[in-house]
Amino acid sequence: MTLAAVVLVTLVTVAIGAYGLRLARTTSDFLVASRSVSPRWNAAAISGEYLSAASFLGVAGLVLKNGVDVLWYPVGFAAGYLALLLFVAAPLRRSGAFTLPDFCELRLASRKLRKLATLFVMFIGWLYLVPQLQGAGLTLETVTGAPYWLGAVVVGGVVTANVALGGMRAITFVQAFQYWLKLTALALPVMFLLMAWQSDGRPAIAGHDALDWLVPGSESLFSTYSLILATFLGTMGLPHVLVRFYTNPDGQAARRTTLVVLGLVGLFYLMPTLYGALGRVYTPELAEGGRTDTVVLVLPEAMLGDGFGARLLSALVAAGAFAAFLSSSSGLLTSVAGVLSTDVLGRGSVRDFRLSSVVAGLVPMALALPVSALDVSTVVGLAFAVAASSFCPLLVLGIWWRGLTAPGAAAGIVTGGGAAVCAVLWTVLAGPPSGWAQPLVAQPAAWTVPLSFLVMVLVSLATRDRVPAGVNGIMLRLHSPDALRL
Repeated sequence: MTLAAVVLVTLVTVAIGAYGLRLARTTSDFLVASRSVSPRWNAAAISGEYLSAASFLGVAGLVLKNGVDVLWYPVGFAAGYLALLLFVAAPLRRSGAFTLPDFCELRLASRKLRKLATLFVMFIGWLYLVPQLQGAGLTLETVTGAPYWLGAVVVGGVVTANVALGGMRAITFVQAFQYWLKLTALALPVMFLLMAWQSDGRPAIAGHDALDWLVPGSESLFSTYSLILATFLGTMGLPHVLVRFYTNPDGQAARRTTLVVLGLVGLFYLMPTLYGALGRVYTPELAEGGRTDTVVLVLPEAMLGDGFGARLLSALVAAGAFAAFLSSSSGLLTSVAGVLSTDVLGRGSVRDFRLSSVVAGLVPMALALPVSALDVSTVVGLAFAVAASSFCPLLVLGIWWRGLTAPGAAAGIVTGGGAAVCAVLWTVLAGPPSGWAQPLVAQPAAWTVPLSFLVMVLVSLATRDRVPAGVNGIMLRLHSPDALRL
């Protein structure tokens, strides 16, 4: 039954993508859906791609493992859209850019900065794609016993085909559908699980650590603040989120889209927290065995037994999990393929985009195989830290400070973003160090984000003569109301 649900979701995804293919004809269709997506469609699509493996599996697993300390993950993931709404959404849409590297060249008139931004878009996109494929492998392995690599390859292959054939036009329909599927796949089972918990007499967490799990403080204050900073500011630096705002018709539509996303994302994040809490009661052995990311998948049968109803709910959850991997991977792959096609492999033609999609899909499939032991949310959190340390300062200063220069932006990205990249590679390849350096490497945003802002400002002040000649006109374009613009 579970395998049938996973296959059905995959086939529906392919079918919706094929429908979108009929509407995708031009390069603009592939990159930004010809800037014609309505706020409600766009909000559902953004929510669909944003609610990734970390949201569907990882948050519940972290709550089971670490308790209330990690509730900052869903809070930060949702609140990040508030920062995006206040500082970035409308001006970014008014810029007229197709990608983040486009914005860099438009605002700061530097081809070298554009190339640097391209490298970071690719790194962040691939780093974020890895846990999506990792979650797919883990899900298929848990519910069917299939090898881990099979799930990663299936999701990677389906997403690559959808993006290559239909681009942004195709995945907009796919992601909007998958948001509502994911919400249903978590909300409906958790209603039955809460009723089962009620009928069981509301059993509490057993063992000596029950109270400790419910009291914040197991994480250091530095790690907590660093996590908050990474998730809150990292959202506005994620390429696959930002590219969505280029698809709105105007800046006002971009703001409306962001408001709707705040509601949709906030509603969704209520669910994984409940799964983590129930998992602590009914499946505490998952924490001991290092399988906390599977709690959403195994909880229905752990609470309800091996009956038809439990299997049906497990199949629904598994279908929602695969929808999460497919929708998030689609957005990430589109953003990476967009910069590859325009800045690396060609001139941005439809043919270049399709070739770039294949290349962009193969790399994370290869990278996902050796990281199966890492927590899904840990890898995603690191991607947020890199985004917060590189593109967040660039966008905030580029949109709101006319004094930013290309040397300043490049120096900040290389210093702050590069430091975050080094911390990520250290954590993924060798594990964080022990002692005082552990939180600095495992949660680097608290020092890499301020470092990036500081370096950008200081170097820009030292290179005032490099401020682009047309900066006043560009700033007027970014901030003038849409009704006054021709």
